[in-house]
Amino acid sequence: MFRFIYGKFRFWKALRKNEAPESGRDDEQEEDGSEFSNDIQVNLSALKGIIANSNDVVCRRFSYGEEPVRQAAVLYIDGLADKELVNENIMKPLMGNIRSLCEDGEVKKGGIEYVESVLLFASSVKRTASVGEALDGFLSGDTVLLIDGSAEALVVSLRGWKSRGIEEPQTESVVRGPREGFTETLRFNTAMLRRKIKDPDLVFESMKIGARTKTDVCIAYIKDIASPDLIKELRQRLKRIKTDAILESGYIEQFIEDAPFSIFSTVANSEKPDKVAAKLLEGRAAIFVDGTPFVLTVPMIFFESFQSAEDYYSRPFFASMVRLVRFLAFFISILAPALYVALTTFHQEMIPTPLLLTMAAAHEGVPFPAVLEAGLMIVAFEILREAGVRLARPIGQAVSIVGALVIGEAAVSAGLIGAPMVIVVAVTAVSSFVVPSQTDSGAIMRFILLILAGVMGGFGIAMGMLAVLVHMASLRSFGTPYLSSLAPFNKDDMKDIFIRGPLWAMTRRPKDIWTEDEVRQGPDLKPEPPQKNNAAQE
Repeated sequence: MFRFIYGKFRFWKALRKNEAPESGRDDEQEEDGSEFSNDIQVNLSALKGIIANSNDVVCRRFSYGEEPVRQAAVLYIDGLADKELVNENIMKPLMGNIRSLCEDGEVKKGGIEYVESVLLFASSVKRTASVGEALDGFLSGDTVLLIDGSAEALVVSLRGWKSRGIEEPQTESVVRGPREGFTETLRFNTAMLRRKIKDPDLVFESMKIGARTKTDVCIAYIKDIASPDLIKELRQRLKRIKTDAILESGYIEQFIEDAPFSIFSTVANSEKPDKVAAKLLEGRAAIFVDGTPFVLTVPMIFFESFQSAEDYYSRPFFASMVRLVRFLAFFISILAPALYVALTTFHQEMIPTPLLLTMAAAHEGVPFPAVLEAGLMIVAFEILREAGVRLARPIGQAVSIVGALVIGEAAVSAGLIGAPMVIVVAVTAVSSFVVPSQTDSGAIMRFILLILAGVMGGFGIAMGMLAVLVHMASLRSFGTPYLSSLAPFNKDDMKDIFIRGPLWAMTRRPKDIWTEDEVRQGPDLKPEPPQKNNAAQE
């Protein structure tokens, strides 16, 4: 429907431009778009010519005032504008006004200036003479008010569509910490972030991206912390996007990332307001996209994939242990099948003899080599995982659990798969869910390392890991090294990489992220017991 409206608008705009020399319009007016006429009938005919076949468009003509009576019309999209707000804030004030509309000084009562400043109850009203600007607001859910005798229109913000309530994000569950997550409504999301950071230097910059969808996109940053160069680069990348549609933040991510052919993402995303607020306070910038609860943050470093918001709400000892477990789980998820294949195929002497005999007995009768056996099991796991995600939740959980048990048990009983391989793949599958943000890259590395292990054994695994490390060291995210603060090494920032240092010890923001203010907090904040009063002791 919106595509049809936009096509009509472009055709009507081109037609008006072709007639512009006869009407005496100058070039500046042509560039700004067609303008409204003083005749309300002409304005309505022009707008109806664009939106005539759209049955969700409401056009209400009415009269108001007494001496003289004026003609007016409101236009809005049913479902995007709140009908009750339109009635209470526009229709009722105008049609219920019975005062004289004669001349009153320089302001003509009943005219658009009088209606805007005196009669309308809405808090956000914009006056415009551009048809294109009025249509942009109209298609975004605003209400357009036309008044006879005025060559301008009032765009009144009375949006009121149905939206999902604030809930706990399912992708980032925590035991301790805030349980609220972003929603699909842009203004709700910016309000939740403003609740977290009550700083006047928190800036939101809005723009529209997408020639047909005209999606609202908002950049958020803290002015005196984020580097101006970072914000300038982000603006340039967003303005460079020329596409028909932006339907989710993933579209934006693929247009602005530094390494589009890398398996590693250089743009982070989150559903948690507290996590996004923490990143802004480190000097990063956030990108809000209307219609999605996922907010992008840049720049991104690899090690933030292993950091959880809950780490900073718990004491550092347990948080550090859990973070090390995440690193261990990530390496298990990408290396376990490859190591099993390499050891059983090329390096049997490294396996203890009792274990080797047990594994050989379990593998006896299996018709496939170890590398093909592992590959088939990993593919089966990926199929079950995808089925569990795409189906309805109750059915998906049953399919994923029952399917894994039945297939694994049946494969072992039939002699197609060895029992040790089932254990290896099961441990790999569980470990892959510990670091959700690296699930995609982990799955690809798992297959690559498995193939290298089947061809060259341990040497292939070493070469593959070296190639991945070199590739990651070459990546940048908006000028920030992807492996900072490990490469280049920065000992001050290592307090929050493999372990989580005490909050009172992290006095400075990460140095590799562009920032204007490096100091996060004051020195000497280490808690100490109260000083004993010597006089009291005596």
